[in-house]
Amino acid sequence: MTRPMTAQEPSDATPIAQGHNTRPKTGSHVLVEALEQLGVEVVFGYPGGAIMPIYDALPGSKLKHILVRHEQAAALAADAWGRMTGKAGVCMATSGPGATNLVTGIANAFMDSIPMVAITGQVPQAIMGTDGFQEVDVFGITMPVVKHSVILRDPSKIAETLAECFHIAESGRPGPVLIDVPKDVATAVIESSQPAVRPTVRARVAADEASVKAGIDIINSAKKPLLYVGGGVARAGAVEELRAFAKETGIPEVSTLQGLGCLPTWDDQHLGMLGMHGGKAANMAVQESDLLIVCGARFDDRATGRLDSFAPNARVVHLDRDPAEINKLRNADVGIQGDLAKAMQGLSAARPEIDAWCSHTQDEKVTHAMRYDAPGKGVFAPLFLKELSEAAGDDFVAVCDVGQHQMWVAQHCRFSRPQAHLTSGGLGTMGYGVPAGVGAKLAEPEATVVTVTGDGSVMMNIHELATIRRYRVPLKIVLFDNSTLGLVRQWQELFFEENFSEVDLFDNPDFAELAEAFGIEAFTVTKRDDTDSAIDRLLSCNGPILAHVRIDPMENVWPLVPPGRSNAEMMEA
Repeated sequence: MTRPMTAQEPSDATPIAQGHNTRPKTGSHVLVEALEQLGVEVVFGYPGGAIMPIYDALPGSKLKHILVRHEQAAALAADAWGRMTGKAGVCMATSGPGATNLVTGIANAFMDSIPMVAITGQVPQAIMGTDGFQEVDVFGITMPVVKHSVILRDPSKIAETLAECFHIAESGRPGPVLIDVPKDVATAVIESSQPAVRPTVRARVAADEASVKAGIDIINSAKKPLLYVGGGVARAGAVEELRAFAKETGIPEVSTLQGLGCLPTWDDQHLGMLGMHGGKAANMAVQESDLLIVCGARFDDRATGRLDSFAPNARVVHLDRDPAEINKLRNADVGIQGDLAKAMQGLSAARPEIDAWCSHTQDEKVTHAMRYDAPGKGVFAPLFLKELSEAAGDDFVAVCDVGQHQMWVAQHCRFSRPQAHLTSGGLGTMGYGVPAGVGAKLAEPEATVVTVTGDGSVMMNIHELATIRRYRVPLKIVLFDNSTLGLVRQWQELFFEENFSEVDLFDNPDFAELAEAFGIEAFTVTKRDDTDSAIDRLLSCNGPILAHVRIDPMENVWPLVPPGRSNAEMMEA
């Protein structure tokens, strides 16, 4: 039986200590004020020695601080906030282990181009470089995985620097920015300070007209064109323009893992996800196409398979606001660098004659549609996810961990928009789901946010059930338990002669009991006949709830492109 939730919810602002307002303003107070002025609402963090002065300035501010139970969770929650809102998610941690615990979350945001500002405490400047207590060079450690980083050395420039950092994180190709704050800067007395003012936003760089015209010409001459859509479309705020282009031209579309939802997944023109676990209709359309219109995608190896055999007969029109991506892995016949929304609007003048191609791709979509008639009486995860997302409707947001369930979510769930599907793409971070679910639900309280996780992934940040309990975050969690590291086991079965090495999770706890120990409602599902009632219970619950769903440990994700092979060489069940 679930324990009642009796703990008092922490107030948004802790009472100010007696005499607090009479204290002189410090660098920490200026930093907190700057965050307020820059529109920050929520900060995810964990206090400690070097960042304590900043925590001293938080009480009485307008900021809502979410105390996570591990600094990695702070960064992953901030990552989800950035995905949902398009604004920089903010996380904070102390120096040393606090800062290093943020690194995975920072790298996660960097790989998927997510706006984030990470603030770390640092030892005083006089001690820096002496191997002081809890001193690490977080500036140097994170340099390969940030868009920009700075050590705050001048207390008079705190507000100015923060404004610049938020601008960098959110503009152009978004990404994480690190701000390292030495303790002496945080405690320095500030006589006067200027407000934080964001730099003037530059006008969006319009795509070159000649390139757009060349793109229209090549599209009009194509007989089998295909839209190849990546996460850059959503990051650039060009979803509506992409949808208008698809509607005007009638060109079929495939998407990457990060591009799902740019076209609604039920749209006739959406053929599915391409790549290693992509659908057969999508992968075969790519291989047959004579033109790829690549929008905000980067020819990632998980999407292309063996690159030299990817879309072998296709010319390429590549649109991206980051010029570094064009011609990086595949030469473009036409490269269009600049504002994606304006480029899509320009290309919408194209009118290719592709009725036969569209008819063919629709036939292939029907022929190779996913099947849900798996034998047996156990829960079939793909069907469970399909029915869950359909029942939740357009408010559904899946925040997914990494593993077999991640691919099942991408293949079988219904997504109305890119923000309906949050997952760790480039880095593949296990443990993403629960803390990111917290960040997503706080960013969009009215959305039906469901964390989909596995028994392997959930244990990496299981402690964040305490955060859910503390703030009564009404997150829904679907935990697929096959008592194994499923995707690793599948690869060992197929490519390592069934040498199952260190994948057996036979000693898992009872996850429903574990959730109840944290004060969260939970229940277990073992039979397919119980799927409907389980989904009803999940969606009708007003508070946090966990469904522990036991599935067959030998169930695999299909189809699958073997590593190093062409996308045309798909293995099927």
